[in-house]
Amino acid sequence: ALWCLMMSVTPTRGCLLDLPWEDILVPHILCHLPLQQLLSLQRVSKSFQSLIQLYLANMRCFDSSQIGPAIPRAAFVNLLKDNEVLQQLALQNCSDWLTDRELLPVIGQNHHLHQIQLKGCAQLSRHALVAISLSCPNLRQLSLAHCEWVDSLSLRSLADHCKALEAVDLTACRQLKDEAICYLVQKCGRLKSLSLAVNANVGDVAVEETAKCCPELEHLDLTGCLRVKNDSIRVLAEYCPKLRSLKVKHCHNVAESSLSILRSRGVELDVEPPLQRALVLLQDVVGFAPFINLQI
Repeated sequence: ALWCLMMSVTPTRGCLLDLPWEDILVPHILCHLPLQQLLSLQRVSKSFQSLIQLYLANMRCFDSSQIGPAIPRAAFVNLLKDNEVLQQLALQNCSDWLTDRELLPVIGQNHHLHQIQLKGCAQLSRHALVAISLSCPNLRQLSLAHCEWVDSLSLRSLADHCKALEAVDLTACRQLKDEAICYLVQKCGRLKSLSLAVNANVGDVAVEETAKCCPELEHLDLTGCLRVKNDSIRVLAEYCPKLRSLKVKHCHNVAESSLSILRSRGVELDVEPPLQRALVLLQDVVGFAPFINLQI
């Protein structure tokens, strides 16, 4: 309905553009339209183009998925060139076009960012993470999943400058080893969610230090961390009373003897207890599992 209203206005009578732009149109009307439609609206007239530019300059959240992953570089730069008030920036899976050259100016002029999503942005470099650490002191959530350019030096910069971090996703950041993770958790003790999944370099040292430094930890993803063993899971159970979920699938050195402690506390685990796994396998093979009395 809003789209039809905007497209039907004429200059010969009172129209939408007569309403106060900054007090009404930007905060109460344009915010309800998808970004793709707003960009199309710029073509209606010069007045609408000015209105949309005002909206973009005051936008608090930018999510590239609303437009599509293949945004032309020049279009992205133009969209955010006047914005200095962003709080949330989501650019996941933009590896086809996003480089430091496009991202760094946006980061450099937006010091209020508290959520940044860069999952799968493979063409960035460690300079992007250093820029984030220097420009975003209030950062609380950061996803760097599948960003293999993240190294220990850039992660140390993040830890030194963004101590308010509550959620960090380092899935498949394969350059990182135990020492880098330890430094991060020592500096960022407010962490509630951490993913170290798909990293064969992460082991017990990193998990134990995370447990001891982050008592508020609620979610930990260790999927595919082959070096993690039972001892560190027991330390996790001892030091993290608020833990709600733990992922240890494909951690072949983690057994039920350590997981049972967490399971008894109601922690959500992504692996079933041995008996349940055996019953599922039995059901698949012979179809008997539904008839087995689990109370025996």
